[in-house]
Amino acid sequence: MAKPMIEVTCAIILDGERVLVTQRSDEMPHPLKWEFPGGKLKPGETPEGCIIREIREELGVEISVRQLLPSVKHTYSNNIVKLIPFVCIVKHGDISLLEHRSYRWVQRSDLDQLDWLEADVEVVELLNRYC
Repeated sequence: MAKPMIEVTCAIILDGERVLVTQRSDEMPHPLKWEFPGGKLKPGETPEGCIIREIREELGVEISVRQLLPSVKHTYSNNIVKLIPFVCIVKHGDISLLEHRSYRWVQRSDLDQLDWLEADVEVVELLNRYC
């Protein structure tokens, strides 16, 4: 049987040479892995609308989308994730974690030192290639 494909957006939130990364909680699938924050696309929702909503819901901040990067497909044991990455900046608000265990502002040069969720590894490569 074919695995279902889930469309997920993620935000590469930049502040100069720093990038915001979030750590998954103990209760989430793939616990304690680092990822770019985001979430599942709802029916009828645009990817850009989704990432703005997800960041508001997960981090309590408003973002401005600057650039769409190429999508990444990754096969996990029970599904296929199509990850749609956006380069963003924080417009206003202070980060408050509503779902994740922690967050960090990491220098771009140090991103490869984190224990990433598998699909996000490819997003780090895209960031280095396109931005």
